[in-house]
Amino acid sequence: MRMRKKKNLIPRMERCGACHVQDGFALRGRWRETLMPQASELRLELGCGKGRFTVETARLHPDVLFIAVEKVPDALVVAMERAMELELKNVFFVVGDAALLPDYFAPGEADLIYINFCDPWPPKGQAKRRLTHRGFLTAYRKVLRQGGQIHFKTDNAPLFEFSLLEFPEAGYDLAEVTRDLHAAGPQGVMTDYEAKFYEQGLPIHRCVGIMRD
Repeated sequence: MRMRKKKNLIPRMERCGACHVQDGFALRGRWRETLMPQASELRLELGCGKGRFTVETARLHPDVLFIAVEKVPDALVVAMERAMELELKNVFFVVGDAALLPDYFAPGEADLIYINFCDPWPPKGQAKRRLTHRGFLTAYRKVLRQGGQIHFKTDNAPLFEFSLLEFPEAGYDLAEVTRDLHAAGPQGVMTDYEAKFYEQGLPIHRCVGIMRD
């Protein structure tokens, strides 16, 4: 779904300057010491959208530093406004591309990566653009610490089955695999899309990839 252009985008972005990292490349290897030296972990979210998951997860884990990367400024500004409204000090946002993750973060700098409801892209000719394609998963290894994790959720069953094959090929062990996460009721923090899908009775698929040596 194409994001509607936001009115007054630039001044709204400027008002969120306290949580907006304008140059992610400049902080490579220094995210914690610059933004939150006392952080117990550094977690990334790729494609945070309007930030419901990002902000609520950050609120529940005030000791963790969260960095959300989103390509679409019109979505990112909503996420930042949510964080500002709650006066969160442990979540920051970058307008950026997941393909550039190793340029933003140093080896071993991240503990966990969230990938929630990414674009499924058609398997014919477009599979390499999927954020759970082995090409991307291999790139994530460059920023995750040993034993680091990727938490993946989607409503798209074909994408999920594809991803279950890609994780092992890229050097990850699979854990917590479920094809109906909320079968027994809501589990964990939901994204905006996820809440809508749950209300419609659509199953949510989830797995964890654990990076091995």
